[in-house]
Amino acid sequence: MIRAVFPGSFDPPTNGHINVISRASKIFEELFVVISVNPQKNCFFTPKERLEMMESILTGYDNVKICIWDKLIVDFASEKDAKLIVRGVRSIMDFAYELELSMINKGLKSDIDTFFIPTDSKYSLQRSSAVKELASFGGDISDMVPKVVEEALKKRFGTAY
Repeated sequence: MIRAVFPGSFDPPTNGHINVISRASKIFEELFVVISVNPQKNCFFTPKERLEMMESILTGYDNVKICIWDKLIVDFASEKDAKLIVRGVRSIMDFAYELELSMINKGLKSDIDTFFIPTDSKYSLQRSSAVKELASFGGDISDMVPKVVEEALKKRFGTAY
């Protein structure tokens, strides 16, 4: 069985994330979507809130499992016997960053490789931070995030658009 891990903060999940997950779920027999908890990052949503959103969004993806993890992603992959880490890339800047990260991960666990999936071009400008900023000003984010995320952001900011 080919297992892969798709880690991210998913704060919040965007349609770009879902695009990568959808495509990866068709390639791998089992895909772990890992909500990374990094105390160095100030996340807008709690890990539990992000998990609940992802569970709502990813119903119907039978080969996708959603987890929360607060350690090295290569350790999670090893624990689950996954040999690939999936990374979505939107731009050459993303690729440069992700390439360096993949080399670090390879140095930590030589049996784990990174699989890059470029996002569809319509999602290339979607960043979670930009979505949050736009939502904070009451901007229309309906094309950028799943409905459950739009509603969560609208509730958090007390905005209507």
